Amino acid sequence: MSETAESSAPLLKMVELEGKGRALVASVPLRAGQVVLRDSPILLYSALPLLVAPHEAQQNHNFEYCSHCFRLVAKEQPSSSCRCPSCSLSIFCSQNCQSLALSSSHTPWVCQALKQFVDSSSPLLRCQPDIQVQARFLVAAYNLAMFCPSSFQTLLSLQGDPSTFMSSPEAKDSVFFLHSLVSSLPSGPVNLSTFGLSFSVELTAALLAKDKLNAFGLMEPFAPDKERSVRAYGIYPRASFFNHDCLPNACRFDYVDAATADGRNLDMTVRVIHDVPCGREISFSYFPVNLKYSERQKRLKEDYGFTCDCDRCRVEANWSDQEDEELDEDNLGDNEGAAMDEDDDNEEMVAEDGGSVTQDESYFPHAYFFLQYMCNKDNCWGTLAPLPPSDSSTSTVMECNVCGSLHQSKEVLDGNVAEQ
Repeated sequence: MSETAESSAPLLKMVELEGKGRALVASVPLRAGQVVLRDSPILLYSALPLLVAPHEAQQNHNFEYCSHCFRLVAKEQPSSSCRCPSCSLSIFCSQNCQSLALSSSHTPWVCQALKQFVDSSSPLLRCQPDIQVQARFLVAAYNLAMFCPSSFQTLLSLQGDPSTFMSSPEAKDSVFFLHSLVSSLPSGPVNLSTFGLSFSVELTAALLAKDKLNAFGLMEPFAPDKERSVRAYGIYPRASFFNHDCLPNACRFDYVDAATADGRNLDMTVRVIHDVPCGREISFSYFPVNLKYSERQKRLKEDYGFTCDCDRCRVEANWSDQEDEELDEDNLGDNEGAAMDEDDDNEEMVAEDGGSVTQDESYFPHAYFFLQYMCNKDNCWGTLAPLPPSDSSTSTVMECNVCGSLHQSKEVLDGNVAEQ
């Protein structure tokens, strides 16, 4: 299923878990910080609505990004960037990115579609931003069928039920509207007979359903005084099989703005945050783990269609609203709170002072994990994972998957204090 770049031995295997469906579990014992997956996207599209005015785009999105590699475009070096001369909507960080995009993500058909979408007579002018972003996705998805049929087949194989997606009248209306919008494009969508398909409302709904359940957001750079926005969405086919848990034992790292010789800056890297035994499911949180119980359940139900019954949720489900607010103030107010540890088969937990507590004795039995694996930078709420281990030992340096800062392991710091 998935392999690291360093080893040909598979670290994960896919299994069917009752109540969860397909899941990824460790096929060998894993060490803290170990990379269990590097995955490349099969489809990417901008998260910026099509029809916002430039000043609104600057207010809602703090930066400008290449439409091909989605790296930050340096505004102080405008000579190195270029815009598509035809649609003017897409900016590229270099001539090389523009050239690559013309044969893949920004084909003449895509360019023509974008121009029609922003025409003054376009019905998208009256649509909400989320509908505009969905239009971007559909163009990217149908374009994928043209330049990479195998990836389009992979997209179709991912989880996503069109009937569930269209369960509300509003969603059904948006599907019919978006389908008619794409069908009005010059030349129409690419010929789908190769896949045994025809261009239909059902296919459009199926694609939108798969996007809703499987798209990962690539975020803007972290800034403590600004709210982060999504710069782009990507479909990562292998990473899509990781299930959610509010007590994650892994987290994802993106290095979009990093300089890479191989051009794979868009790859997603997944590392385990602590030792994991063979056979244990590998999971991460679909959103920042500092959210309280009611917020997590609401997002999971609305965005993914399920109710979470993980260890953390079973504990917090019995709390009152007042207790939930007190946890926010006492446990999370100093950022010492929100990445959870799944590696606890028994009820005994290691306390902050090195002793042990049980779920009956502790107000919040997972609090130690908050202290160990939560970034303490203001407004970050990122999860910490050790750097990849060497052959001989596990790294004591922890990396935040949000702000990128490096921390000494709390166990090392506590040890240093004890020695003093």
